[in-house]
Amino acid sequence: MRYRAWRVIVFLLALVPLSLWSYQAWILALGADPGKTLVDRFGLAALSFLLITLAMTPLQRLTGWGGWVAVRRQLGLWCFTYACLHITGYAVFLLGLDIQQLLIDFAKRPYIFVGALAFLGLLTLALTSNRFSMRRLGRRWKMLHRLVYVTLCLVLLHMLWVVRSDLGEWLIYALIGGGLLLLRVPWLPARLFSRSIVVMTKKLQ
Repeated sequence: MRYRAWRVIVFLLALVPLSLWSYQAWILALGADPGKTLVDRFGLAALSFLLITLAMTPLQRLTGWGGWVAVRRQLGLWCFTYACLHITGYAVFLLGLDIQQLLIDFAKRPYIFVGALAFLGLLTLALTSNRFSMRRLGRRWKMLHRLVYVTLCLVLLHMLWVVRSDLGEWLIYALIGGGLLLLRVPWLPARLFSRSIVVMTKKLQ
């Protein structure tokens, strides 16, 4: 299998945050509210993996190396995994599996509803990321997987509501996400590439 070693490396790197945070939880090194800390970290990990997944295609176009796209599905599934941990942590650590309180949060806290919509988007993408779905859906598969762009916007909106008192960190993720979305505009990557070639040529003259 091509890129087997690369896939293994990516898998092991994706395990690092989970392993580190599990160890910190074991030694009680997650602060005064370890449950909330884990929920926040799992959420940021899910967003980070979503952005990394979206960066694979631009990196492949820039470098011509197929290894980036080869691990795109794996990274997307890691994004979904951390999103599942984020939601599970919220339900267990913050709500104590209180379904009634969850319904109250849905009604009173819009960011919970937006987060749920984002999770449904990730769930749809994860369930249809296999080759069977690609064959079954045909051309509709690419259209369906454009849902990732909507999902990214929902995740960023969810995070904005959560950290609205401190927008510095959110702005970093939003700028990266916005840049990756702009690279999906068909003419933009080619124009940026041509401009960079022109600038480099002028510097060499």
